[in-house]
Amino acid sequence: MLISISLPRRAAVWCALALGGLLLQGCGEKPSASHAPQPRLFASDFQGAAKSCTASKPELTPGKDATATMTVGNDGGWCAISVTDGGKPYATGLLIGQPSHGSVYVHPVGNATRIDYTPDSGFAGDDAFTVRLLPESPVLRVSVTVAR
Repeated sequence: MLISISLPRRAAVWCALALGGLLLQGCGEKPSASHAPQPRLFASDFQGAAKSCTASKPELTPGKDATATMTVGNDGGWCAISVTDGGKPYATGLLIGQPSHGSVYVHPVGNATRIDYTPDSGFAGDDAFTVRLLPESPVLRVSVTVAR
């Protein structure tokens, strides 16, 4: 069976197909820079924080020393300082001065480097630690007060 389409109808069908193709072509475009993938954040990055934690926001300068203060309750949780290297995490952090009464964990979380301090169980008093961040080698000296 042969179906015949008149000329005006045939033109309308071709126009509809062409418009449909143009609309679908937009689906294949790459996302713009504003839709760039964001670093992944995990719930485990935020679990285990101390109930009482305050920390200053240090200003880091390449090759220079900076100081920060931290006050944390000793309930088994960590207290953190977040720093960035121009809006992205540092490549690594080196613990160059260990705390006497706790532990330090330096790791990326999203677009930042987070420096977590966890006091030893039962400790209350003053502590301190020092971290060198790479690249650019800013040094962060942190004074900690641990409360019961």
